[in-house]
Amino acid sequence: MFRLTSTSLVVDVLDPASPADAAHLGARFCHGGFIWQISLRSHDGQLTPLLSGPEFPAIAPDPFNGQGLPESFRHRTRDGSPLTWDSAGMSGVALGAGRLVLNDAGQHILTERCHWQVESSAHTATFHARHAFAGYSYELTRRLTLSDCELCSKSTLTNTGETPLALQWFAHPFWPLVQGTARIALPPGTTLPANPGFAVAPDGTLRFLRPFVSPEDSQFCLLALPPRQPLFLSVTHPVLSRVTFSTSFAPDECPVWANARTVSVEPYLTLQLAPGESRTWEVRHGFHP
Repeated sequence: MFRLTSTSLVVDVLDPASPADAAHLGARFCHGGFIWQISLRSHDGQLTPLLSGPEFPAIAPDPFNGQGLPESFRHRTRDGSPLTWDSAGMSGVALGAGRLVLNDAGQHILTERCHWQVESSAHTATFHARHAFAGYSYELTRRLTLSDCELCSKSTLTNTGETPLALQWFAHPFWPLVQGTARIALPPGTTLPANPGFAVAPDGTLRFLRPFVSPEDSQFCLLALPPRQPLFLSVTHPVLSRVTFSTSFAPDECPVWANARTVSVEPYLTLQLAPGESRTWEVRHGFHP
């Protein structure tokens, strides 16, 4: 793993070229810049983990579930419609992960991982990849910058091929619960449909309506955010006074999801890049003692 450090934080980032780290990497999340854990460093050097995951604290969670602060380029929509697949639907590309094929059982198999060039220092790590498959070609740069108690994740995607790129990106931060629950201060005016897991309280915070009793017990729901506004929210935390999370863009949609181990708000960005076109965006994570 690569490690970024500040006065109070230690950030562990997966190394896509490491055989040990490769066990955590699958077809769902981008391999370059995958933040596996952030820890609070005490005066005596002890580290307290600040992030969770659907199976946390399992040492080797299923790569589909992951942990920490992963980001993903969807190769299919949530309802299964193909995005970055060839016309036959048998070969595809998971941007930032590698080549995909559809096997006889209808499973998406990662057959070849994309290669990353990495530059790292005490406070920054830059991951760069050029990749082509299934008629698509792209260049992707992910840069992580740690400054005191804030971590910025910046991505730039360029369509280097002759085929338009139409896909979805989303961040999937995994925050820990506080005694089995969480309160999330949402942007004013946020609503969500009635469901058995969450509700928006009169003070504008998202709250759990019931405890989740196992990793398999979960709830998924789409938040209705104020239109045309970048996302900013804060989350309760068992160790810190709060965690903040923000985007440089207005999300196209934004699920909230939780189980008995974690809660996540997932801003989506729809990307439609013509040949030669680029798009840059970022998310910021704040960890406030």
